[in-house]
Amino acid sequence: MFIATLLTDPATPALDQATVEAIRNAWGGGPARWLDHGVAAEFPLPSMPSNRWQVWEDLQTLKVDLVVQADAGRRKKLLLADMDSTMIRQECIDELADEAGVGEYVAGITARAMNGELNFESALRERVSLLKGLPESVIERVFENRIRYMPGGRELVQTMKASGARAALVSGGFTAFTARVAEGLGFDEHRANILHVTDGQLTGTVAEPILGREAKLAALEELCAGLGIGVDQAMAVGDGANDLGMLKRAGAGVALHAKPVVAAECEIRINHGDLTALLFVQGYARDQFVT
Repeated sequence: MFIATLLTDPATPALDQATVEAIRNAWGGGPARWLDHGVAAEFPLPSMPSNRWQVWEDLQTLKVDLVVQADAGRRKKLLLADMDSTMIRQECIDELADEAGVGEYVAGITARAMNGELNFESALRERVSLLKGLPESVIERVFENRIRYMPGGRELVQTMKASGARAALVSGGFTAFTARVAEGLGFDEHRANILHVTDGQLTGTVAEPILGREAKLAALEELCAGLGIGVDQAMAVGDGANDLGMLKRAGAGVALHAKPVVAAECEIRINHGDLTALLFVQGYARDQFVT
C-alpha cells in the first residue's frame, strides 16, 4: 500500500478539497484524510502512479507539494538534519563573511558549493580564510541579529522525540552555531566544524578533518547502528550537494527548498511547505504536533 500526501505552506494555505479529490479520483485512491485543513491531506493508493512526477510538476504552479511513498514504516526513529538553509533560514558563513566585508564574494562560493560545482572541503577552507582577524564576539552578534529559525523546526524535533525518535543536527557549518540551534530546537546532539580562535580572534582556519558529505553519511550510519535500527528507519533533511549522501541513503531523504541538482536526486521534494511537512509525510496530523 502507498500513501499520497499533498501539502503546502501553512503560512499561506493553498490546498483545497477539489484538488485533493481530483488527484485521488484520477489515481483510484481511498478516502482522503485531512491532516491540517487547507494545508495537508493524504489518501491511500494500491500502487505507485506512473505519472506521479508529471502530477508533481503540475501542482508546483498551485504551490502544492506532492509526496508518494510506501505506507509501511514511514514514521521514522531518527531525524538527521542539516542546519544552514534547513533548520535556519541563513548560511552562517555568509553572515560572518558579511561582517568581514566579503559577504557577496563568499555567498557566491557558497552557492556554487551547494550546487555541487565546487569541492565542499576546499570551498570551506577558502571561505574561512577570509574570516581571519574577525573578533570571536562576532559569532554571538551574528546569531542574535541575523539568524532566524525555519518555521516548523521545533514542532518537527519535539514531535518526533515525543514518539521515541532521536534527533541529530549534522552540519557542514560550525559548532559555534549548531550548539545554539540544537539547544534552541531540542536536538539530542549536534556535529559540525570547529572554527579556530586565538586571542579572541578567528584565525582563518578550521579543524580537520572537515565535516562534509562523506562525514554526514558516516554520521547517519553510525547513529543508526548506535540505535540498533536500519537506515530505512531514518529521515534526513537538507538542501545542498553536501547533503546528498545522507539524503539518498536514509529511508526518507527530504530535499527541503533544495537546489535543483539536489532535489532531482531525491524522492521527497518539499518546495513550498515548511519543516512541518516532514511530520505530515510521516502521517502526523496538526493536532498531534508537540511544541
